[in-house]
Amino acid sequence: MSLTVRVLFVVTLLLSIVIPFGYFLIGQRTKKRYKRAIGTNIFFFFSTVLVAGIMLFAGDPVQAAEAAGNTASNATGFGYLAAALSTGLSCVGGGIAVASAASAALGAISEDSSALGKSLIFVGLAEGVCLYGLIISFMILGKL
Repeated sequence: MSLTVRVLFVVTLLLSIVIPFGYFLIGQRTKKRYKRAIGTNIFFFFSTVLVAGIMLFAGDPVQAAEAAGNTASNATGFGYLAAALSTGLSCVGGGIAVASAASAALGAISEDSSALGKSLIFVGLAEGVCLYGLIISFMILGKL
């Protein structure tokens, strides 16, 4: 895609956010207007993403022959993507687990201070999930 097409897509995405919420903020702020602004925003956003996706994959057949030689670079790219996903998703899951375990631990400690040791073990187990994802990503990066 050329630079002008990219700039046009960025402007379109920004306008898909600004115009519906400008409409909502200028007028009377009711629930119906808010739902209409959200619906318009979603429609314009996903239609712009759809058109951008179609234009991304519409290319010359000459580029397909060049892409056949770049198979190794695709495998490397997917390896980096797998490492990023293993780290990111394990940290998100660990964060959710720590959030629920830590709040429950604080409640238990406030009622009975002898529950500190047990509650720290559960919080530590939840943090271990993040470390396992990080170790797996290092293993993936070691294979690249």
